[in-house]
Amino acid sequence: MSTNNTLATRPNFVFILADDLGYADLGCYGGRENCSPILDRMATEGLLFTNGYANSCVCSPSRFAIATGRYQHRLRGGFDEPIASVSPKLGLPPGYPTMASILRDAGYATALIGKWHMGSLPWFSPLKSGYQEFFGHRGGAADYFKHGSNGTHDLWEGDEEVFREGYLTDLISDRAADFIRRQRPAKPFLLSLHYNAPHWPWETRDDKTESDRITNIAHLDGGSVKTYLEMIRQMDEGIGRVLAAIDETGAHENTLIVFTSDNGGERFSDTYPLIGKKMDLLEGGIRVPYIVRWPRRLPAGEIWDQPVIGMDWMPTFIAAAGARSHPDYPLDGIDLFGEEVERNLYWRMKYRNQKAVRSGVWKYLSIDGNEFLYDLSQDPRERANMRYREPEKFAELQDAYLKWDRSMPPIPEDALYHLVYTEETMAKSAG
Repeated sequence: MSTNNTLATRPNFVFILADDLGYADLGCYGGRENCSPILDRMATEGLLFTNGYANSCVCSPSRFAIATGRYQHRLRGGFDEPIASVSPKLGLPPGYPTMASILRDAGYATALIGKWHMGSLPWFSPLKSGYQEFFGHRGGAADYFKHGSNGTHDLWEGDEEVFREGYLTDLISDRAADFIRRQRPAKPFLLSLHYNAPHWPWETRDDKTESDRITNIAHLDGGSVKTYLEMIRQMDEGIGRVLAAIDETGAHENTLIVFTSDNGGERFSDTYPLIGKKMDLLEGGIRVPYIVRWPRRLPAGEIWDQPVIGMDWMPTFIAAAGARSHPDYPLDGIDLFGEEVERNLYWRMKYRNQKAVRSGVWKYLSIDGNEFLYDLSQDPRERANMRYREPEKFAELQDAYLKWDRSMPPIPEDALYHLVYTEETMAKSAG
């Protein structure tokens, strides 16, 4: 990939991350309702990936992989979901090379607007990991009007707590558009735009009054498909304002925009034709939308079936910027627009002892000791177990998983891997 190294010609990067969005929620992926006209249009202006994956079927681990370009298991904080405790060992270590830090050192302006969820102050912060600006919330979920959870306020400007009025999705969108408008034309930028939507609590812009709102922030409380789709629509509107800001500043042609989700969908999401959702290594828990637009470099309106995963975007952005990764931290992801690379993709999850490998059209899956082999090109719903018809392929992928697993740090015994809403925890969260 040829890149002019002058700052004025390097591309800008906007990485948009939805939270718990299902594979088939958007119109361009066959969604149930017209809830994403902006993103649907963006898909016609760029690439739509049909084999796009998250690094994990849960939130924080996926974010570690996106930030570092490496399997999340290489860091202690990458095992826990959720990161629910304030601890000096659970977070993205300051000084660890990240997408933001490498681009910052290459001359980029960097900002994270929205959700962090990779560790708590005073040990961890976006400002300690390469971002020059941060506006958003640090935890895993926030009331869209109170901007916090379980009585704790969670909205920040840098490392200072701030109080704002408004619907969280709109606050995030408007701040992102503001960041873009403030950039100097000759200086490229990285904007990580990480929405809380459509993560629970399920609240739309119209749920302003206390009587309309969910008092118990837990994903088993309230919500409806209608509310969920409206939350996506309001996020889509905000993305439209961000794209308008890019156009206003003349950055349309040379801005590489990626839209995806941190993991598969949750309670009200649509993953058809896939099965499984968040917390599962079934396809519905890890396969996610990917819409990518870069008019200067990429064709418009094409569908790509090339596998892509969250940790690929750091090496892709670095290559496009003409920057270099840190030699002591070799990347597990690849430059998606560089030379074609044959590879396997791997997942593991402590919950239900899940393991998975994607290799070409084949997928090895193990859940609670039950093992499967699927041909995803013929069976995306993972119904026909081919392990006995294709014993050599099954053994090949089983062995590949074991080799990869041995190359990773073991899963810590104390890793928090599942937030179960029992009657006891629900009572505590209700006060």
